[in-house]
Amino acid sequence: MTASLLDLPADDAGWLDLASTRADARLKEAGDILERLKDGAARTTLEKLDLWNDAEIAGSEVASAASLLSEVHPDAGIRAAAEQRVEAVDALVAERNLDRTLWAVFAGADREGLDEVAARLLDHILRDFRRGGVDLDDASRERVRELTARDTELSLAFNRAVRDGRREVRVAPESLEGLPADFVESHPVGDDGLVVLTTEYTDLLPVREFASDRGTRTAVLEAYNDLGWPDNDVVLAELLAIREERARLLGFTDWADFETETRMIGAGAEIPAFLAHLDEASRPAAAAEYERLLARLRRDVPDAEAVTSADYWFLMSALKREEYDVDAQVVRSYFRFDRVLAGVLETTGRLFDLQYVRVETPAWHEDVLSYDVLRVPDGDRGTPERLGRIHLDLHPRDGKYNHAACFTLSPGVAGRSLPEGVLVCNFSRGVLEHDEVVTFFHEFGHLVHYILGSHLKWIRFSGIETEWDFVEAPSQMLEEWAWDAATLATFTADEDGRPIPADLVQRMQRADGFGRALEVRRQLGYANVSYRLHVDRPADLQAATEALIEAATPIRPLRNAHTYAGFGHLTGYGACYYTYQWSLVIARDLLSAFGGDLREPEVARRYRTEILERGGSRDAADMVTSFLGRPYAFDAYRDWLAGA
Repeated sequence: MTASLLDLPADDAGWLDLASTRADARLKEAGDILERLKDGAARTTLEKLDLWNDAEIAGSEVASAASLLSEVHPDAGIRAAAEQRVEAVDALVAERNLDRTLWAVFAGADREGLDEVAARLLDHILRDFRRGGVDLDDASRERVRELTARDTELSLAFNRAVRDGRREVRVAPESLEGLPADFVESHPVGDDGLVVLTTEYTDLLPVREFASDRGTRTAVLEAYNDLGWPDNDVVLAELLAIREERARLLGFTDWADFETETRMIGAGAEIPAFLAHLDEASRPAAAAEYERLLARLRRDVPDAEAVTSADYWFLMSALKREEYDVDAQVVRSYFRFDRVLAGVLETTGRLFDLQYVRVETPAWHEDVLSYDVLRVPDGDRGTPERLGRIHLDLHPRDGKYNHAACFTLSPGVAGRSLPEGVLVCNFSRGVLEHDEVVTFFHEFGHLVHYILGSHLKWIRFSGIETEWDFVEAPSQMLEEWAWDAATLATFTADEDGRPIPADLVQRMQRADGFGRALEVRRQLGYANVSYRLHVDRPADLQAATEALIEAATPIRPLRNAHTYAGFGHLTGYGACYYTYQWSLVIARDLLSAFGGDLREPEVARRYRTEILERGGSRDAADMVTSFLGRPYAFDAYRDWLAGA
């Protein structure tokens, strides 16, 4: 069987059909397949698993397209239709996992003849039934069903409030002092004599780094901190409550315990232990860094009592310019969007033996760029093999997901379908800050992981279907190429066409060490918010969030902010935002295999085959051990942090 791509619609009527009629038909197919499994016919365990796989493929196809369209399609009606299908998929999965007859089909299944991956799938299926509540009494099972459905509904509402919550701030023209000339030119003075700034990243990131007016920085960040508020106050409170109830019904201590059973960390109680380890490792350096920031702030504001989150990025940029000779406005002049896009494609292509071929295909918006991903044969001989397709939706617009993430459009299964992944970002069409270049590499790391890992038989393990606290490691690792002078020289250029100088990149690397511990503390604050809101369920979300962040970092949060209302990771990552630092520990160790040479082809090839192409077919710890030749360790992360 030849693997194929999804047939994409040519107009909005077609997209609505994909998000509704076609989705409903595919969901019915999934349900019908599950009913066949219960018909009592004699089947081998492998035949049962094949049918289960067919049902999961159908559900995954609907979930992938619906999740994407609910976040990116310009038409609100299509987004709403897609959200309904996200709910329908989750309802089908919850119903499946509560079905005792279906459970019995697999509970006593004969394992003889199953290979290692098929046996792994059987184990995961049985685990899903248990975690779904199949063995509870009837009343408890029904309550779990209700809670699961409500979780999906509330999560969609939470994300919708953030996505649609774009805010504006009006400031006097002189308030733009310090911002790049191209930014000022693109923000003309309105009829009221004021300039409009928004909470979109294209405004937020330059303002918080370059605006010398403290009031401007504060106003924009205050508006950004209130994304999703007040709507998400009641949404989040109920979401936390139903998650706790569901976890307890299923026999877990709390929601963190429920989530971590399937992750590398293994138990909810290990989260605060890991965070305490980060606390100890980063506290001394962060304190010293903070004193330098405060001293710099007092040069501008002599009576300043504390560095706030509205000062943080501005002061970091100022100190790097003054003490490390790294001027962020000079740096950004080398990173025009079109060149960065080409550079990310060329770098990952060289690293993983891939080619990206631009294709004209229908998409949900005219901004979307689509590429076929081809594998280059060894020695560049023979015909390249098509591995899948990627779609890049990279600029902001109303109604669109307003952060950066990798989505699935269509799942890949060996011999049946080719994967289609989507990168959703909100970059400027002009020049990018270097932080945005790092973000581009990071998110593209997810995209490459998805395409390379999506060629397995079992959909359960195809793509980025590994433990959730490992998924960030490959993308964090790819960030390193955004700091490599040889790599950057291949695609950067100033107005005269000259690449970024190697000595400037070296200064950037040294400057990056400054503030590293403070950034870990900032991430520690959000990880504690993620964990504590779920475990402690405070009555006052605003006060608790502010206190948790203030306890983690010396950078003072803006008062009366509602950052929890726009903290999108609370729906997807739940209590487990610790994931980012956990994955970073592994990513730093993975990088050690390159021995300082990021262009070493054999190491990259081994990394591709031992980790990326494995999908979720093995435990993440085993994949890392195979690649490194030993279990991963904390040492490389500690050394990285010592550079602060």
